[in-house]
Amino acid sequence: MIDAADEAMTDRRQPRALTGRWSTGAVVRMVLIGLCLGAMLAYPRLERAYEVQIGDRDRATLELATQNLRGALNRAAVLPPLLAERPILARVLRDPTNAGLLPFVNEQLRQTALSLDVSDIYLMDRTGLTIAASSYRTERSFVGRNFAYRPYFTDALDGGIGRFHALGTTSGERGYFFAAPVSDERGIIGVVAVKITLDAFEATWAESGATIIVQDMSNVIFLSDRADWHFRTLGPMVEAALETIAQTRQYPITALRPLAAHSRPLGGANYQILTIDDPGGRAVYVMQTGLIAAAGWRVSILSPIAPARAQALTSLAIAALIALFGLMVSAVIGQRRAQLEQQLATRADEQTRLEARVRGRTAELDAANRLLRHEIDERVRTEAQLRRTQTELIQAGKLAALGQMSAALSHEFNQPLAAMKAYAENTATFLERGRMDEARENIRLISAMADKMASISRHLRNFARRPQDKTGPVPIHAVIADALDLMAPRLDKSAARVIPPPPGNEIWVTGGRVRLQQVIVNLIGNALDAMDGTARPTITLTLTVMPQTGRCQLALRDTGPGLSQDALSQAFDPFFTTKAPGKGLGLGLSISYNIVRDFNGRLMVANHPDGGAVFTVDLELTTPPAEIAAP
Repeated sequence: MIDAADEAMTDRRQPRALTGRWSTGAVVRMVLIGLCLGAMLAYPRLERAYEVQIGDRDRATLELATQNLRGALNRAAVLPPLLAERPILARVLRDPTNAGLLPFVNEQLRQTALSLDVSDIYLMDRTGLTIAASSYRTERSFVGRNFAYRPYFTDALDGGIGRFHALGTTSGERGYFFAAPVSDERGIIGVVAVKITLDAFEATWAESGATIIVQDMSNVIFLSDRADWHFRTLGPMVEAALETIAQTRQYPITALRPLAAHSRPLGGANYQILTIDDPGGRAVYVMQTGLIAAAGWRVSILSPIAPARAQALTSLAIAALIALFGLMVSAVIGQRRAQLEQQLATRADEQTRLEARVRGRTAELDAANRLLRHEIDERVRTEAQLRRTQTELIQAGKLAALGQMSAALSHEFNQPLAAMKAYAENTATFLERGRMDEARENIRLISAMADKMASISRHLRNFARRPQDKTGPVPIHAVIADALDLMAPRLDKSAARVIPPPPGNEIWVTGGRVRLQQVIVNLIGNALDAMDGTARPTITLTLTVMPQTGRCQLALRDTGPGLSQDALSQAFDPFFTTKAPGKGLGLGLSISYNIVRDFNGRLMVANHPDGGAVFTVDLELTTPPAEIAAP
């Protein structure tokens, strides 16, 4: 009887077990179908998101590459005008057959090229014939070659600053050329040119993991860490551009072959998807572009898209595993209701598999953490490089300001020297005649003149030295006085009247003394430029202390024509200037703006109601150093 009852109970349980298994199988099939459909719909969105992430990751690399190129070009652009001021160049142009002078000029140009770390420096007469060059010792010397067909030569011969990038017809090296006219009292008698090579940038780009290309206005790839892409084109070339390239011998015409490429925008971002069919296969990239306006270049970074696809597939796989894991847990719970022993065995099995997955997931998280730490280290190094670049721009701005003041400083030194010579001659006469009191007075005057020249030299030395990045308490009255002393020769030459802040107790603000002095020098120099041609140029300096907000404002007003609305909105943009060509690079206000921002301050500009522009430097008030506050 018992066996029969057990068999009957077994018969009754089997249909329910079969029904449960069929229900579980149906649920599993529905979930799998749902996962497949969800993966098909989610994959394009995930791939696009990871593509945007790749573009965002490489944006800093593109900005750094663009800034480095722009900095190299800007540093080299100031060299030809400075070299053209050397009197010996005009002398050799007037007498090119001078056998005693020409070797000396050649060697001087070679030594200058080595000290400035440029590729070549060479001197041409008005016909374009090179009469002296730094490469005179090499087999591919520029001496005796004619470069009249180059645009930089014709631009410089017209009185401007020539700029041109091309493949060297003599050296066979790609380079960027800068040129400036050499003049004497009769006018322009020749051209001096400087060539720099940019191959070092390509070597650096090769380590970034992405491909960086530089295209000119004719869509020709001039620079790239892919040597096989040199002189290839990504876009169509018009016939006029080809004729210009042929006339100027900019590139070898036979090398100008288009790449089999097409692009499409990446939805929701300022990036493009670029597809290039190479002989080695098809390559797909995320492309983003920056501009170097002065050179007419477009700098693009091409990030391979394969990692984005791999990440999208990985994410889908993880999501599928999570969904399947949940499904399996549900199935296990359903089966455990049937039999306790089977539940315990299944739990032990599932626990083992779960621990394996946890170990695998932990290993993946560790790998992801290592990658994240590496990316953080890369970002820190990139930020340090950007700060070094900013420091170099600040130093270049100071040297440019010293260059603008050079003529006035020469007068400021020559006047005391002439007076000292006259006093010395008079002293000798007085000593011969026994007039000791008058001789001593002349010696005292000579000493005073020497002290004045030493003060000017000290200000120049302090202003020209490279500042430290540290900030701390700075006496603003003393900084203003140093800046006015430094600008005194130029102020005297411009016959400008300066109204300084009224004297009073020293005010201490947060900043760096040399860098804050540079900001004030830049603002005074801009004010003098703005008042050029004004009948009574006046600069008014005003200090306003606001204890309730813990701030101090230094306002500098000029009596010039003021700024237009467009100029007000772009005043602190790099390379924006309202000056005539050759009068400035448009970096002074941008550098000053960044310096003040490093001090946790603000630099503002507005037009005064009574005329002229007002630049306001807003800084934090602070306490003086302990060694000064204690007394």
